[in-house]
Amino acid sequence: MSVRRSRASRGRRMLGAAATLAIVYTVLAYVIVPLAWEVFSKPAFLPPDSAPRLTETADHHAGDPVNLALVGSEAAVKSAMAAAGWFPADRLGVESSLQIAADIVLRRAYVTAPVSRLFLFGRSEDLAFEKPSGASPDQRHHVRLWLFTPDAEEGVPLYLGAASFDRGIGVSHETGQLTHHIAPDVDLERDNLKADLTGSGHLQDSDTVVGFHQVRTGVNGGGDPWSTDGDLWIGVLRPAP
Repeated sequence: MSVRRSRASRGRRMLGAAATLAIVYTVLAYVIVPLAWEVFSKPAFLPPDSAPRLTETADHHAGDPVNLALVGSEAAVKSAMAAAGWFPADRLGVESSLQIAADIVLRRAYVTAPVSRLFLFGRSEDLAFEKPSGASPDQRHHVRLWLFTPDAEEGVPLYLGAASFDRGIGVSHETGQLTHHIAPDVDLERDNLKADLTGSGHLQDSDTVVGFHQVRTGVNGGGDPWSTDGDLWIGVLRPAP
């Protein structure tokens, strides 16, 4: 009986230690470190190519680069993305976060999994879409879109976008939080989306702004390096039916 009590006591101690470590990690990664970055980070932390060419995280770290723009109404964007095989991302919340974590562990599909928030013009993305890559949501193509401004003459909205590929789940190098890590070649994702929209038949016209980025390499808030040729692709969408 004493051996059983000793084993049970050790088991309780181990569970208690694991629970304590989990609490300490959560407080450090999701409370203390973000607050420290908020207090000590300065605007100069971002490279000079940051607005409106570079997104940022909620705690003002550099995010992913803007690499495309879509001209069209919200309805036209949603219609074109659906025809191109892209799904609207669920809103980030406790339920969707738990679901994506479970689906990654169990290797289950979650084609509308949420994306983490990035900011442009002082606000998070207006629209977000993704296209699965494999059975689990730990790898996926995704794009965030921010409404920039309607055209003064035509009244057609312009959305600035940042497209990238999530190559897997890992720990943020800055905060220690669990996050998706992106592949460095963001131009490849820009061109993939361009090809998908072209194939959908919803693309009316397109153009490229050469040299949109002067700063062509960087590291995002998750510690992931990225590189770009500096060009911004612009797709003009057909009006939604």
